[in-house]
Amino acid sequence: MNYYLAVLKKYAVFQGRARRKVYWMFVLFNFTIGLVLGFINGITKNQLGILTTLYTLAIVIPSIAVGVRRLHDTNRSGWWFLIVLIPFIGAIVLLVFMVSNGQPGENQYGSDPRAVAV
Repeated sequence: MNYYLAVLKKYAVFQGRARRKVYWMFVLFNFTIGLVLGFINGITKNQLGILTTLYTLAIVIPSIAVGVRRLHDTNRSGWWFLIVLIPFIGAIVLLVFMVSNGQPGENQYGSDPRAVAV
């Protein structure tokens, strides 16, 4: 939960680096919250999915920001995030980037996040 909150505290921070653990814990919490909200929408027969829509709108900027910081950790520009716009292959390439180890030591985007606290 601390990783999720740490990402939300950096709501629109696109500079710096994000560890692999921070990124994937954020993804896990987003997935879990999405499941819970979808379940609630199903129980209440809410056809519009207003809860899910509001949550998605609120979380889109932090999701992109942590994705860019994760790319920075692998010593790639945040612009690589746009590769997801290429159907199918773009998502696979981005997934490979996101599961890759971060560059040890300092790089052009900042110091190693493993060397400092979350």
